[in-house]
Amino acid sequence: MNIVMTGATSFIGLALTRELSKRGIEICALVRPQSQARGELSALSHVTLIDGSLDMLPALPEKVGGKADVFVHLGWDGSGSANRTKAELQRKNLEYSRLAMEAARSLGCSRFVFTGSQAEYGRVGRTPEDGRNGSLAQASLMTEESPCTPLTEYGRVKLQVGELGEKLCGEWGIDFVHARIFSVYGPGDHPWTLAQSCLRTFTQGGHMDLSECLQMWNFLYITDVAKALTALILCDKMLAEYGSIYNIAADKSDTKPLRWFVETMYELSPKKGTFSYGTRDPNAEGPIDLVPDISKIIRVTGWRPETMFEEGVKQYLHYLAEGKMK
Repeated sequence: MNIVMTGATSFIGLALTRELSKRGIEICALVRPQSQARGELSALSHVTLIDGSLDMLPALPEKVGGKADVFVHLGWDGSGSANRTKAELQRKNLEYSRLAMEAARSLGCSRFVFTGSQAEYGRVGRTPEDGRNGSLAQASLMTEESPCTPLTEYGRVKLQVGELGEKLCGEWGIDFVHARIFSVYGPGDHPWTLAQSCLRTFTQGGHMDLSECLQMWNFLYITDVAKALTALILCDKMLAEYGSIYNIAADKSDTKPLRWFVETMYELSPKKGTFSYGTRDPNAEGPIDLVPDISKIIRVTGWRPETMFEEGVKQYLHYLAEGKMK
């Protein structure tokens, strides 16, 4: 199997490329020449690097120089919280995604895998005025059929790309897969994320100002995300026949109040830092419950999460201490 990929140097992209490389799958990755992760990618077997940014997607088929089986589109400008409300920046990604789909068509790909986000759902169920007491019973389950009311331009454009992909790929006979990824943590995570910030503070010392952290939350370890995407890439079924959208998250049983995750990280860490609740404003989307349903991807592909949160935190701490990926 041959795969063409954008966003291979991203947090999720690196993990996915490692997983595919271990399985002997050939990957052509579009990578910026100045990317810091370029060296790590080039050291992997079965990986060919193509210099360029998302602007050069129209020339990608010629650069690849042949056919491909699957196009995996992870490339996205402005995914951090600070950039999620910037309309002009986010809307560029809609055009990049359309160009990626056209490149997949030119390459003869039979499947196009796009990584969406839980931000597409917006606030499902209770509103901020409903109150938050950390009760799973009060939160609404997020299924692939749940209505989407994204609260940021980032979420709106991710949703628009999914709708465009269903339309264009459906017309072209390409199996379109829209993987909605929820909250991910693990080695290589962005330094500003909650898990990275907490573990760094609790390991090195300092203080964490947090929001109230009363919403229900769900964390999935990075290697489990890579295996979920690999399952969607390699599945021998016509996935769009089951509906193109697939939630990727931990089990519902692993959904807990966000405070539980913070305090679990603290208890497993060297406890060198401190933290306080209610001293920081919520992120761009505001306080949202994450209660994902992953029964569909389990039923269709057989994938299941393998890493419990406590075990993932231990591996993450090992990585922070030793600079190694377990």
